[in-house]
Amino acid sequence: MGVILRIIIGLAILAAIIYAIGLGLPRTHRAQSRITLESPPQAVWTVVRDPSALVGTWSMLKSARRVQGAGGREVWEQDAGFPMRLIVESADPPRRLVTRIDADEDAAFGGTWTYSLTPAGRGTTLSIVEDGYIGNPLFRVMMAVMGTHRTLDGYLRALADKLDEPVKPEHVK
Repeated sequence: MGVILRIIIGLAILAAIIYAIGLGLPRTHRAQSRITLESPPQAVWTVVRDPSALVGTWSMLKSARRVQGAGGREVWEQDAGFPMRLIVESADPPRRLVTRIDADEDAAFGGTWTYSLTPAGRGTTLSIVEDGYIGNPLFRVMMAVMGTHRTLDGYLRALADKLDEPVKPEHVK
């Protein structure tokens, strides 16, 4: 048997093992991260409420633009290395925002982010809860390796950078 064939068989076996591990991981997950900022709730809300505000600050977000949604719903098209549509499910300024990835149940991934802003002295505590699902078992393994808070923490750091405030996201159990 040639070396190339052995490599291909080895890679196929490795992929099958990773896939099997992914099948054993839960399809759904919940992650929560929070930060406390010196900025008042209205200033934080202004950034949170505009999904395009972090373009150029959050390296993951390449572009974001508002588009017309069905039934007048607020929808944003984003490029985070892949196209994604976000639907604004509800907004209660400046306290709470819920967004949902516009994806079918059989999509590779999807879910909601619930942003909660609470006054903290003169500043604001911003907490985000991600209730998500990952349909593809290979992606479940990737998330397990990279961590369930990775995207949340990246967003929170970018938001803090936008407001010129250093923070370290805290994971809430």
